Amino acid sequence: MLDFRESESVAQLRAQLRQLIAEHIPHDFLGAFTADPEDLALTEAFSRELGRRKLLAAAWPPEFGGGGSDVWEQTAVREEMWAAHEPRGAQYMGVNWVGPAIMRHGTAQQQAQHLPPIAAGEVVWCQGFSEPGAGSDLPALRTKATKIDGGWSISGQKVWTSYARMAQWCFLLARTGPPGGRKSGITVFLMEMDQQGVEVRPIAAMLGEHHLNEVYLDDAWVPDAQVLGDVGAGWDIVSDVLGFERIGIARYARSERLLREAPRALGDQWDELPESLRERWASALVRARQARLLAYRLVGEESSALSPLSAAGYRIVVTTLDQEAAEILMEMLGERAVGATAESTFFEREVEDHWRYSLSATVASGTVEMNKHTIAKFLERA
Repeated sequence: MLDFRESESVAQLRAQLRQLIAEHIPHDFLGAFTADPEDLALTEAFSRELGRRKLLAAAWPPEFGGGGSDVWEQTAVREEMWAAHEPRGAQYMGVNWVGPAIMRHGTAQQQAQHLPPIAAGEVVWCQGFSEPGAGSDLPALRTKATKIDGGWSISGQKVWTSYARMAQWCFLLARTGPPGGRKSGITVFLMEMDQQGVEVRPIAAMLGEHHLNEVYLDDAWVPDAQVLGDVGAGWDIVSDVLGFERIGIARYARSERLLREAPRALGDQWDELPESLRERWASALVRARQARLLAYRLVGEESSALSPLSAAGYRIVVTTLDQEAAEILMEMLGERAVGATAESTFFEREVEDHWRYSLSATVASGTVEMNKHTIAKFLERA
């Protein structure tokens, strides 16, 4: 049985992180990917500061640039960052799952090349998974890698690629041979983005700058040394990645903080709200705390083998919580919640921001329907 009481070291780390955020991040910060490029620059500098203090990849081994702490301290980092509108910017992708995948499946050369820069906050990664005909049905991907002297020539198209315009590297899936089954013949490549044959086109969206892009590959080059794992056996790595990705964001931390903040932020208006709305608020707050406990249970599993059932179930819980909390908070604010301006309070602006992001929560990293399918298939085999 896990003991979920917080240790003194984790409590001290939380205090340190909150102090760092207060010192380096403005009170009205709403994330890196706004129309103001200074927000992105701010997160890049803050990530390097976390890296210098060995806090960005707190639980990584010291030989890879990490802090050598335990998974509970890394969990505290996830929670404090997400609750504060993610002042690490795009770094969570490298820290949460690109790095662990390279740590588990990479060669010594790949680990030495890629892991220390991630832990130092000096590099941004993007994920080349989804395609126009292979989103939720990822094994249907058609991007093709052809073997040539010394490496691979890759052509195809990726879509919904977050951070592709700022990323230096891409964790890319491509076909290297005819599939013997739907999930065979897929290989993972570690591809440099700044090269001829890689074109990034932004997709306008309500999520802000840098989130959604198309990536076109026309004979992009990846040397043999940047193939992760065995050729044609990439799906085993993808299974690991999807588990780390789905539990790597502590979405419940922001929902819980905003819900807890609502009575104070609304002031006298709180007492005027319908009783039914306040009951929904209380229920959502309970579910936020349940999601936190579920996350802690999965953190305990992560050191051994995180099952697809656990990762998919957790993803459903936290993304639907995101939307439930956002809808309740928007209803509480009423007309003030839509079209927030400079005259709006910070709470009003961050609730609207949370609502916009929540709309995509049940689609990104696998739709709710696909996660339910994963659970059903797992239970069918059990």
